[in-house]
Amino acid sequence: MAHSIRLLALAAFFLASGAAAQNRHDSAAPIDFGADHIELQDKANRAILTGNVSVRQAEMTLNSARMTVAYTGQVVDGSPQVSRLDAAGSVVVTRPQQTARSQFAVYDLNRRVITMLGAVSLLQGGNTVNGARLTINLDTGRAVIDGSAVSGGASAPGATTTTRGGRVTGTFSVPKRTQTPQTPTP
Repeated sequence: MAHSIRLLALAAFFLASGAAAQNRHDSAAPIDFGADHIELQDKANRAILTGNVSVRQAEMTLNSARMTVAYTGQVVDGSPQVSRLDAAGSVVVTRPQQTARSQFAVYDLNRRVITMLGAVSLLQGGNTVNGARLTINLDTGRAVIDGSAVSGGASAPGATTTTRGGRVTGTFSVPKRTQTPQTPTP
């Protein structure tokens, strides 16, 4: 148990220290997108993008097979105000010096947080951390990964339950070290 706590603390330190050194993400930057197909659902204030979906905002890209774009209904300078992106299917989020992969992701533009779920993998430099859920705060650069699984709940439609007991695993790269000559002790 203590080993797991130490490993989790080390992983959290690695993720927080590496990500915090990055510049703050500009979540107010325009969002450019591309997809094979788009369906606008104006009455529901959303758009459904399918097929090779690619979204770019400032230096961050989000790719997936499908994405739902929710907007507020307000139009500023001719553009709807996007509030949330829900991505599904081979999701990849790329930021400077970081790449994260999962099956699902939610980008909450109001909170400036990306939550990734399902077979999460975070790569930074030569380091890799795997888990079930990753939360990236775009203001602070802090990334937290845990082994908790989130699934649809049976109690109510749309409800979710969190299952504890998963593990966070990974590999940390070790820099090459030069060996210093040992001096014999008298």
